Amino acid sequence: MNSNILVLGYGAVGKATVARLLAEGHKVTVAQRSRPKDLPPEAQFITCDVLDLVSLNEATKNAPQIVVALGFKYDGKVWRDVWPRAMANLIESCTQGGQRIVFIDNLYMYGPQTTPLREDMPLSNYGAKPAIRADVTKLWMAAAAAGQIKIAALRAPDFYGPHVELSLWGPESLGAIAKGKAGRIPMPLNIPHDFAYVPDIARAVVTLLNAPDDAYGQAWHVPVAPTRTAKELINIAEQHLGRKVKVSSVSPLMLKLLGLFIPFIREFNEMSFNFDKPYHVDASKFSKRFWSDATIFEVGVGATVDSFKA
Repeated sequence: MNSNILVLGYGAVGKATVARLLAEGHKVTVAQRSRPKDLPPEAQFITCDVLDLVSLNEATKNAPQIVVALGFKYDGKVWRDVWPRAMANLIESCTQGGQRIVFIDNLYMYGPQTTPLREDMPLSNYGAKPAIRADVTKLWMAAAAAGQIKIAALRAPDFYGPHVELSLWGPESLGAIAKGKAGRIPMPLNIPHDFAYVPDIARAVVTLLNAPDDAYGQAWHVPVAPTRTAKELINIAEQHLGRKVKVSSVSPLMLKLLGLFIPFIREFNEMSFNFDKPYHVDASKFSKRFWSDATIFEVGVGATVDSFKA
């Protein structure tokens, strides 16, 4: 791996990726609109707006490898505007500069499914956000097929981890019970669902940065721990805390009612198809090529609970 890595975005996954890269001795530059308050002193920073091609070119010009850990407001209308523009700018910038890209992605582009999610599933035109992610996928796939860019998409399901605020297992659930309060989670308690541990996502990012060029031009699923239900994860938290906790599930009806007044809940409800049936991610492609020992929930949930306690 070339030691000069640019990380676009410093949310939960970007932060974990920067920490892992720095721990391995790499030179890292973080680029986004404003400097993070908790940026490690070893990391460099450059102001960058990915929607401004001139700004993006300036940020990428000295970085042979780029990690795209971008996040935009969770709003379908916003996504329809910004995600295609962001990807188009990345393609143009990296076509000029020849940088390799690891694009941290989600699994929305598959839409509703009844079998484990695989990288070779057809792209969906379902709804707003899944269709937008599918369109963005088509953009980078076409550019990669044409030989314009070298890009690997790393796809992860809903994630959780220490200090991760924007998560189903964040302040309202594990965070609340860590502080002795009742928790709430907007999903059924007894339906199996896969979750990715943020440090595992960061590990997978670095794995792809280290990989040869034949790993690019395609998508990879992050390995996850064996599937559990929300209730089972709560039981793991109880065992870690050494006490019983109270966590309630917010019903679909209540979510629909809340969505009438709370824009984020309204946007979240569009993705309810991910929670009304078992949700499994097939990461065998990545596991066969690289590694499969994802962090078990007993470790991940414990570390997450401890971070909220602290």
